[in-house]
Amino acid sequence: MALVSGLHHVSVLVADTERALGFYRDLLGLPVSPDRPAMSYGGAWLQLGSQQMHLLELPNPDPVSGRPEHGGRDRHVALSITDLDTLAARLDTAGIPYSLSRSGRRAMFCRDPDGNAVELIEQPPED
Repeated sequence: MALVSGLHHVSVLVADTERALGFYRDLLGLPVSPDRPAMSYGGAWLQLGSQQMHLLELPNPDPVSGRPEHGGRDRHVALSITDLDTLAARLDTAGIPYSLSRSGRRAMFCRDPDGNAVELIEQPPED
């Protein structure tokens, strides 16, 4: 019997919360959760259905430059989306480069303003 029952949240380090929100909230459309308690550092919690993504405005101990060009070959967070073509157009308009998944799936990889790799996988909406 598995003791792990699901994914609660994923945390991503960011240098500037407002800049990161420009990507995750404004471009990708993730709503900000009002549940984040006061902490000694900046950040935001974003809702992903019943899960969350936590943006942590903390120093990044990892190198930001020199990461693999294709985000699929780097650690990344994978988000389900409903329309790959619409999101690709948004990324194009925002000047954010991306690469299509090499697996043949309807998916792409890009990086947020802090260099974190994000996979965007098209999946039909759940009824």
